Amino acid sequence: GPTAAPRWEPQPLTFQELQSERTEVPVSRLLEETALGRPGGADSAGCGELVWVGEPVVFGRADSIAGKYGVWMKDPEPVPPFTRDTTWRVDAVGTEVRQLFQYEEAEQLARGYPAKVHILPRPLESTGAVIYRGGLFFQPRHSRSVARYDLRGETVTAEREIPGAGYHGQYPYSWGGYTDIDLAVDETGLWVIYSTESARGAIVLSKLDPQTLEIRRTWETNIRKRGVANSFLICGTLYTVSSYSAPNATINFAYDTATGVSRALSIPFENRFRYLSMLDYNPSERQLFAWDSFNMVTYPVRLSQA
Repeated sequence: GPTAAPRWEPQPLTFQELQSERTEVPVSRLLEETALGRPGGADSAGCGELVWVGEPVVFGRADSIAGKYGVWMKDPEPVPPFTRDTTWRVDAVGTEVRQLFQYEEAEQLARGYPAKVHILPRPLESTGAVIYRGGLFFQPRHSRSVARYDLRGETVTAEREIPGAGYHGQYPYSWGGYTDIDLAVDETGLWVIYSTESARGAIVLSKLDPQTLEIRRTWETNIRKRGVANSFLICGTLYTVSSYSAPNATINFAYDTATGVSRALSIPFENRFRYLSMLDYNPSERQLFAWDSFNMVTYPVRLSQA
């Protein structure tokens, strides 16, 4: 019979994918990304330590008070019909936050017309949610639980309590906002960042199974959760931000889960609009996504050669 067409799946970054990048991306950035190698799942190909965070790039602005703080993101490992361009947003101000806005791409966000609005079966708490492998992972309001909302089936498929996790204002980040429980995604998978009474307010990290939300492993750091403005993970290392409002803040600590060691850093980080309420890393884009006082922004990052 006819010979099968060549298949492109196995490599995390194929020539095809490079070509499908938007043309306005500068060539220098494409070359840099290719040289670094895109993240290759659990083996963390191209992983390294964070050495630089660039200036924020504004993608959209919320036009009502409900958008003073919130969450916006793309899925680094999407499930059809969704793609890496599908962009998601939650305006998190209010007591009954149930709307999840879906956009075909980030450019639509600026124009303000969602392709679809999902109504979550449970209201979510604060700005800790993430999108990963076709699910929205979020903290249901007034609970120490994490839930997975399936974006295709539009139902909650898993929910699990995080044992001992403080919630609703016990161990928030420095700005408050009930940011006690924060979900994160990196090259190695899904994480939850929180604190407990026994940790005395220090950041505790747990690796979660993305299907069942079972805790696979937990690490206790010596970084006070209320003392930092936000945090995110890259390649299994937790990074924290010094301030949510100082224009010239820094990435001030790193905690490496491989060694259990934390160290002080001083990587410049700009809060352009002086009110950082959400910060998450996207491993497929190698960018930080942030919400800074009504503005949805991204930051380019650079990692050292591992």
